[in-house]
Amino acid sequence: MTRPPVRAVWTDFGGVLTPPIPRDLETFCRRTGIPADAFRTAMAAVAAPYGGDLMAPLDTPLLTEDEWAARMNVRLRELGVEADLTGFGDRWFAGRETNHAWLDHLRTLHDQGVFVGLLSNMPPAWDRHWRRMVPPDGLFDGLALSFRVGVRKPQRGIFEAAAEMAGVAPGECVLVDDIEANCVGAEAAGWQAVHFTDTDTAAAALARRLARPAGMGSAAA
Repeated sequence: MTRPPVRAVWTDFGGVLTPPIPRDLETFCRRTGIPADAFRTAMAAVAAPYGGDLMAPLDTPLLTEDEWAARMNVRLRELGVEADLTGFGDRWFAGRETNHAWLDHLRTLHDQGVFVGLLSNMPPAWDRHWRRMVPPDGLFDGLALSFRVGVRKPQRGIFEAAAEMAGVAPGECVLVDDIEANCVGAEAAGWQAVHFTDTDTAAAALARRLARPAGMGSAAA
């Protein structure tokens, strides 16, 4: 079946507008002295009562950041790691890098008249942090954030809400996301999806789908 041209590009934040999440986690753990394996194990234990997705407690949200940090401290202590994750968001975003190449590409699309939105599973406590890294004014035409919408990727509801924000049919929306399960969820909701692995590849994939010419140098040719 022929896909309709894309009129709304929805980008993920973590792992797309930032380096890959596993890399950021390793950096955070080195900086704080918390073994990465212990951190992941503690996250899984805290998330288990909420369905198992590691970020599910935070980004709908089901727990406040302070509640999550307190539970993480207990779980880490059970693993023999003494840590205090109070103020986790401030420390997680300290020195976190922006993918400026992708950010520049989104600005190019926006300037060419393409609807550009941010669709992210985002804890409310992180709202000020991502805005500092990627100022939304003049870039994003819509924000579909899990803590605002009340549902998270890969659930259908967040895609339905985002398509309504864009004012286009689901098939005219594309999600650019580094997590394959989220891309599958978007497609199940009638969207198109680009699994993000690097900026140039994603830009080229978008250029083939957009309703109007858009590009990023040779990558989008």
